Amino acid sequence: MLKHPFEAVIFDLDGVITKTATTHSHAWKKMFDDYLRYREEKYGEPFREFTSGDYLHYVDGKPRYDGVKSFLESRNIELPYGTPDDTPDQETVCGLGNRKNNAFNEVLKKEGVEVYPSTVKLIEQLKKDSVHIGVASSSKNAEAVLTAAGLMHFIETRVDGVVSAELNLKGKPAPDIFVTAARNLGADPARSIVVEDATSGVQAGRNGNFGLVLGLAREDNIQALKANGADIVVRDMEELTIEDLDNWFEKGIEEDNWKLSYYDYDPAKEKSREALLTVGNGFFGTRGAMEETRAGKTNYPGTYIAGLYNRLVTKVAGRDVENEDFVNVSNWLPVSFRIDDGEWFNPNEAKIEEISRTLDFRNGLLTREMTVTDNEGRKTKIETFRLASMDNMHLAALKYRITPLNYSGRIRFKSALEGNHKNAGVERYNSLNQQHLQPVEQGGEGNVSFLKVQTTQSKIEIVEAARLQLRVNGTDRDTDYETNTGDGIVETFFEYDVNKGETVEVEKVVNINTSQFGDADLVRQALWNVEN
Repeated sequence: MLKHPFEAVIFDLDGVITKTATTHSHAWKKMFDDYLRYREEKYGEPFREFTSGDYLHYVDGKPRYDGVKSFLESRNIELPYGTPDDTPDQETVCGLGNRKNNAFNEVLKKEGVEVYPSTVKLIEQLKKDSVHIGVASSSKNAEAVLTAAGLMHFIETRVDGVVSAELNLKGKPAPDIFVTAARNLGADPARSIVVEDATSGVQAGRNGNFGLVLGLAREDNIQALKANGADIVVRDMEELTIEDLDNWFEKGIEEDNWKLSYYDYDPAKEKSREALLTVGNGFFGTRGAMEETRAGKTNYPGTYIAGLYNRLVTKVAGRDVENEDFVNVSNWLPVSFRIDDGEWFNPNEAKIEEISRTLDFRNGLLTREMTVTDNEGRKTKIETFRLASMDNMHLAALKYRITPLNYSGRIRFKSALEGNHKNAGVERYNSLNQQHLQPVEQGGEGNVSFLKVQTTQSKIEIVEAARLQLRVNGTDRDTDYETNTGDGIVETFFEYDVNKGETVEVEKVVNINTSQFGDADLVRQALWNVEN
């Protein structure tokens, strides 16, 4: 009977078990710098040294020749690929790779290899508990490194660069080497662990559907490892116990399966992610756009109500074209802030240090946590929480928290209800008339505001009312509110002098009513609901 709920652990080698990553990095740098200086002398190309960033982005974790090819492409250098038998003095991809390998082996023979004690301690415990142990590495030097480290007797299977060449396995981020190692161990990938320190490695583990992809952030790359598929990220194995690994398979996987998470902000993918992070309750649904964003190339905030359509006619090439759309109603999300007299915060213009967003399907809660730095070096932690009520189909709510991490100052907040936009989510329809909403009434007093709009053809009225509450470190605070209105928009402003480390929270409760259910006084009804 298995002592643990997992069957096998498959380790990457460099940077996970052994401290050869630095040796590899230095060998790569020497080889590429020598070659780039050679090109400067021979071809007159300006010399730009090979950096640690180049190593992490183009080389780290990849098969040797793939790493050479990837870096050369980044510098627009074209070389024949050659063959693995090329000598180190040949000007081919394989020749340069073999040149680097010679430099690495010289260092290995001269200096030996150092291991990570915490990883070796875990390997010893796994061996004692009869858990299968494998190594999957892109390196063709894995056997020599493990032998030099005195660890070969722990390893039941080794799938390295040599084995990959023999079996024609694809390199990371393809999962081939990890899946092959699991197969050799007789283990199910879903009940196995991959331990990796490179983004391409955690991608491979994720692509192989392994039960746990454990990222080791040796290069202070926590965010990158999470963004590329790591389930858990630590800086060293000493941060985890074997009981933590057991707990992941007993509880963690089930909890993780209920969540959709993103750990980066990629403008090219944002509109798709906004759709996937939608919160709703059957009456309305709101896309997962961030509160500070507006409709444009990258973002598209949208709230849609069941059965709420509008039909418009557009003259196209002399003909009337009729289109009926699911209407994007007034946007209840907008909340933003600015520090002192600075610009309003916009994720598309800020330096995002860290970001995570998670939609929990068990409770419908969408959460975001991010750390940003402005042009003056001020760091701010932003946390948001959003839901659509299942108890009252007309209610939505969000909490918006900011914490100054290295400054104190005056924070000015802005909250809005906006109904002056067009349906613009589908680019090919932009030539059609998409102005489905027309403003009717808006207003506000103190911390309460409302906006009433109407669809232009179906004549359905939509009213949104919002109530705001300011809190500091969890305690309600009174403040002065200012209200500005325009056609189809109402904005509320307020300020607070915040100290470093204080958490300022804005709670925004919104009621959404429509005339689909009768001719009641929607404004009065919506205001009563948010105030009570």
